[in-house]
Amino acid sequence: MLSRFMTETAATRRMDDTEAEQFDAQAVARTLGGDVSSFDRLIEKYQRRAVAVSYRLLGSLDDALEVTQEAFLKAFRSLSSLEEPGRFGAWVLRIVSNLSLNFRRGRHPTLSLASHEEDEGVHEDRIADPGKAQSIDRDPLVAKETNQAISAAIESLPDQQRLALVLFALEALPQKEVAEIMECSVEMVKWNVFQARKTLKEKLSGFLEE
Repeated sequence: MLSRFMTETAATRRMDDTEAEQFDAQAVARTLGGDVSSFDRLIEKYQRRAVAVSYRLLGSLDDALEVTQEAFLKAFRSLSSLEEPGRFGAWVLRIVSNLSLNFRRGRHPTLSLASHEEDEGVHEDRIADPGKAQSIDRDPLVAKETNQAISAAIESLPDQQRLALVLFALEALPQKEVAEIMECSVEMVKWNVFQARKTLKEKLSGFLEE
């Protein structure tokens, strides 16, 4: 029974992915045909995730919104170069990721992983799953100290490890899609996530349950 459920779930997921790719391909084709409103629908579909990815990389919602706007503008101007229209989502997230990393290199950011009031956010204990953190809700001072430690640990990661972690652990994208966005192999994604988790576990050992 469980096997049948898992098979049906996988089939549904594949069907959903296929429908999503068909939607993207059709929207790209209509946009290239002169229907600019179709590109607006692509923005509506991917804007929230794009902003979330950029925000996790930059730690600033204002910067993330600026980068995301630039990314969609760049995508619109380069749309005719997209070889697989059905993969628009991965393509635009790659643009967002690259622009965000370039933006970070141009300044000295202070990363904050605390949920923004306009962002659904992500619980810090999900980050790289280094282990279950001690309860941080019991004391505001403990929460602040823990958030600062997590921010510092994430900030210290090399760009590729940080990006792999954000896309895979925070945004829950499939490894194959992360690999496509990062333009590397799935094995390299796994390695980057593994190294990021290892580093976080070491740096955050004082905040983890024994």
